[in-house]
Amino acid sequence: MRHFLPLLLLFLSTASCVSTATPKKETTPKNIIMVIGDGMGPAYTTAYRYFSDNPNTNDIEKTVFDRHFVGSSSTYPARVSGYITDSAASATALATGVKTYNNAVGVDVNKKELQTVLEWAKLQGKKTGVVVTSQINHATPASYLAHNEHRYNYNKIADSYIDDGIKADLYLGGGWKYFIRDDRNLVNEFKQAGFHYIDSYDGLNYLPSQKPVLGLFAKVGLPWALDDVNNHKLMTMTKAAVTKLENTQGFFLLVEGSKIDWAGHSNDIAAAMGEMDDLAKTVEYLETYVSTHPDTLVVMTADHSTGGLALGKITGYSGKEVKSKYLWHPQVIRKMNMSPEAISKKIAVEVLSIDEISTLLTFDITPEEYTLLANAKLEGKTAATSYNQIQPSAHKLKYPTKINSMLLKSIKKIIDKRTNTGWGSISASASHNPVDVQVFSFGAKSEIFRGFQDNTDIAKKIFTLLGK
Repeated sequence: MRHFLPLLLLFLSTASCVSTATPKKETTPKNIIMVIGDGMGPAYTTAYRYFSDNPNTNDIEKTVFDRHFVGSSSTYPARVSGYITDSAASATALATGVKTYNNAVGVDVNKKELQTVLEWAKLQGKKTGVVVTSQINHATPASYLAHNEHRYNYNKIADSYIDDGIKADLYLGGGWKYFIRDDRNLVNEFKQAGFHYIDSYDGLNYLPSQKPVLGLFAKVGLPWALDDVNNHKLMTMTKAAVTKLENTQGFFLLVEGSKIDWAGHSNDIAAAMGEMDDLAKTVEYLETYVSTHPDTLVVMTADHSTGGLALGKITGYSGKEVKSKYLWHPQVIRKMNMSPEAISKKIAVEVLSIDEISTLLTFDITPEEYTLLANAKLEGKTAATSYNQIQPSAHKLKYPTKINSMLLKSIKKIIDKRTNTGWGSISASASHNPVDVQVFSFGAKSEIFRGFQDNTDIAKKIFTLLGK
């Protein structure tokens, strides 16, 4: 009995401590960062893994995409548009949780306005922002900020950023063409509304603390990452945006690597990997940010996949050092520091030797490849001359041929053959396809995005986290 009483008292004391302990609260994210790789289907993240691999090690190093992969998402649009989505319908689904028709921006199949997660976050007192490498009134950012029956109503969408009420505290991307027009200067209207305006990346270093920000850095979309003065401008813009938007109520930020899709449409693996690298560096920065701000959620996905990108083909055995007949050669493009488009424009206006073109491409071309480029340049000149000789009234029936366009096709053909890269499409401008896309997440409540889901589910989960 003498031994029993102390044990009983110890048990009761312990039970009392357990029963009165405060349950650990689940962390609801204060900040939500939605990242979209436009057109970034599974083949793109796989290609980037091999593109960024260190060939001097035995291991294939994991990328930031591999570290945060949690599931997949279907992308199909509303039934009226079939099985393959465009950026507008998919972005609307990601922004609102509702399926709609292709070309729709923030509206349903009946063209009725839908509330977006960005708009709801703003109503909850959070600061909001968009950072994109396209024009800021392109399909994806517009689907979070505007409501229009057609994505190509660019001027009307830009106008709505003022006319329908200013919904963001920060806009960074391209778009001079749509915001500084003869009929209306929206930049001045933003300034009158109290915005600080910048038109160069340098301005990101000097953002005022008390003013919202509009930053436009190109006529339409930003330059290819390979050609830009800042190869990682998406990371630079995102870092500035996060710093600018931080506040006690938290923020919602949309970040889009827009031109992965543009590279896919162009069948340009070199430009695509440049854009993927910019996005990867952006997410690596966000990893660091979340490590010191654990109340932040990052969710990343693609709106769809573009171009039917395929890696590798059956070839002859290359030698004893390569024991495979299935080969893809990313090393061909690893050192490229100019896009194929920029290289084509340079060749179009200059007479360059085989060695000079090899230097531009960062790999040695063969005499046969040099002849291919020479013939493309001649063909372009002939077509341009023919166009200039037709009656001006007939110009609207025919597009002018640019010499660099012919050269660009040949350069990409050379790169595709050298790398064993393929593109699957029946259209001249490689189309979207309906494959499921990957979902990545990390930070507060990131676990709710695990597994398979529809793109509308992503918006629904974000709405829930925002208290709706």
